[in-house]
Amino acid sequence: MRQPMALDVVKAAAEQHGVCVRPFTMEVQDRATFEVRYVAVPCGSTVESVCGPCAKKAKALRMAQCREGWHMTTEPDFTTDPPGRDHTDLMTYRADLVQAYREAVDAGEAGHADELRDEIHSVDDELRQLGVRGRFPTPDLPDRLPVKRSTKRRQDSPDLPRRRVEKRTLGREFAGGYRPSMFVTLTLDTYGRVRDDGTPVDPATYDYRRAARDAVHFASLVDRWWQNLRRVVGWDVQYFATVEPQRRAAPHLHAALRGSIPHDTIRLVTAATYHQVWWPAHDQRRYTVGHPPVWDVRAESFVDPDTRKPLPAWADAVDQVDEPAHVVRFGRQVHSKGILGGSPEARRHIGYLTKYLTKSIGEVVEQTTQRQRAHADRLADELAVTPCSDRCPIWLLYAVQPRGANSRTNPGHCKGRAHRRTTLGLPGRRVLVSRKWSGKTLADHRADRKRFVLETLKAVGVDKPEPDTSQLVWTKIQPGDPNVPPRAHLLMHAIAQRVTWKAEYDRALLAATAGLVDPDVSATASAAA
Repeated sequence: MRQPMALDVVKAAAEQHGVCVRPFTMEVQDRATFEVRYVAVPCGSTVESVCGPCAKKAKALRMAQCREGWHMTTEPDFTTDPPGRDHTDLMTYRADLVQAYREAVDAGEAGHADELRDEIHSVDDELRQLGVRGRFPTPDLPDRLPVKRSTKRRQDSPDLPRRRVEKRTLGREFAGGYRPSMFVTLTLDTYGRVRDDGTPVDPATYDYRRAARDAVHFASLVDRWWQNLRRVVGWDVQYFATVEPQRRAAPHLHAALRGSIPHDTIRLVTAATYHQVWWPAHDQRRYTVGHPPVWDVRAESFVDPDTRKPLPAWADAVDQVDEPAHVVRFGRQVHSKGILGGSPEARRHIGYLTKYLTKSIGEVVEQTTQRQRAHADRLADELAVTPCSDRCPIWLLYAVQPRGANSRTNPGHCKGRAHRRTTLGLPGRRVLVSRKWSGKTLADHRADRKRFVLETLKAVGVDKPEPDTSQLVWTKIQPGDPNVPPRAHLLMHAIAQRVTWKAEYDRALLAATAGLVDPDVSATASAAA
């Protein structure tokens, strides 16, 4: 009974050769030859405990992205291609569809409006395939204009100097041609004294409510920090940042900044940055999960279970807000350091930035003692009753109907990531990268790595042309399809394929190093083709 299972051995072999251990199967049909085959597509997970090979690939890709953009010496080129005739024709057709859709909605033709909406989505997909990026205008008109809040700075925050932001991403060049960049760490404020293991000294006085709200709105606070920093320094600062939890389970930010900024400026911007949450007050719960508001079919809204009085809608509740429900700020601990490109210090900090990207938030925070588990439980309990967005069903516990509420909304139960134990209130992405960081997207970086391998093989006589995929149709497999091969078979095929590719690449590197072309490489490549 202690002998390993066969499937476990297959997964161990797959991890050894860098093959995804949790692939999902897709059906691929060739419209030219009518051939149908099943292909194992990597899961693409970034968590090592879920799929180690995919997580390591994602981490290597992020490290390459951070390295290429941190110490750039030339401005990245973002000259966009002009729209073609196909783009303008499709957009004109979309405008006609939107006009017809609004006329159908005004006329009460729900069926015709649904058909037009589906056609609009199809046109949007075609525009995406043609290479159009950005958001398309929604076919529905907003019910009302958003409430504009005052942009006047709070009296309890220091003023910030403001400059016109120049259209450049490179920092200052010092004598000798040096362009140092920076590594910055920002943390949230304290919620009470904590021990060395991250647990509070006095759990009764530890402010779990503010900790939960700060974690939910941490991403908005970070966005405001970048905005303030660019306005103060006067140029478009670019960054590669990762969000990690501290021992106390509060999020903090590690960021690589391109260019050099005075340390005093970093501290000033941090002290003056805040984010105001203009939401209805949610300090006192009016209902519980056991006694929630109910959906009234006639009124098409949630009502009080006792008085049958409708709950105020989200827009009406926001109109009554006179002061922010919460204000998020950074803590006093601010660390900034100058880094020179190409130095061992730069490589070490890139590794530090991406150190925990293969672990989930819950895995990074230690929960080995009873005190640590109790602290995580208290924070998770507070996050369970903290609204995460204007569509969060938890708002119903505070007698407010969230935006988009309907009969399927479950009061007090939200599927958002902010309420999960594994995320500890961080609903957003773990990696935050500015648009002009390296001048490339992740897909571009992935294509660069593939191109490097193909050019290395081609340099020694192994030519692998790109296959024509225009005639391939990819579809998800239907449940119960008897023709789908078992996962173990797909893994064994992927392992054999990866071993063949690795052998070809190793021979190509050996031939390139010796200045010779191994004839076996060409033979192997021909057999693989």
